[in-house]
Amino acid sequence: MYRMENVLWVMLPGFVALATGLLVWFIMESRMEVKLAQERQAIAEERGAVDAQKAALDATLEPSIRAAQETARREAMENFLGELRVEQRHYTKENRLLTHSRRTLVLQERMYFRNIPLSDWIEHEINLDEGTDVHRLVQEMTLFDKPVLSISDLQRPRKALA
Repeated sequence: MYRMENVLWVMLPGFVALATGLLVWFIMESRMEVKLAQERQAIAEERGAVDAQKAALDATLEPSIRAAQETARREAMENFLGELRVEQRHYTKENRLLTHSRRTLVLQERMYFRNIPLSDWIEHEINLDEGTDVHRLVQEMTLFDKPVLSISDLQRPRKALA
């Protein structure tokens, strides 16, 4: 029995140390889980505040962003249209038949973007009477140089509110 008692006294402190170690491990694990939960809660609150600020900022900036995009589109279109040009040439030709001659004005036009032709030559032939002003007729018959109505000047149909 003496031997069993010695073994018990030797094993008892080891068992107590093991039990104490397990108890400390469980306590530390639960403290770490509490701290982790607190950190997650703080992060969630911060994320919610940031999302609320972002939503408020988006709500205030969205109209101005759309207006800036629309302005940029309009300026790009105006720049494009500003770089379109028309090349025009005209000459008169005379067709002589047996008894009479007929004068014809030939008007040719084509469109360019910078130095790139966008169209082929468009040709008009106009019969000329005696005493007709050629320069006035050229200005009246041109296709591309007539004033263009701006899209912004058009009236837009309005939708009825239901």
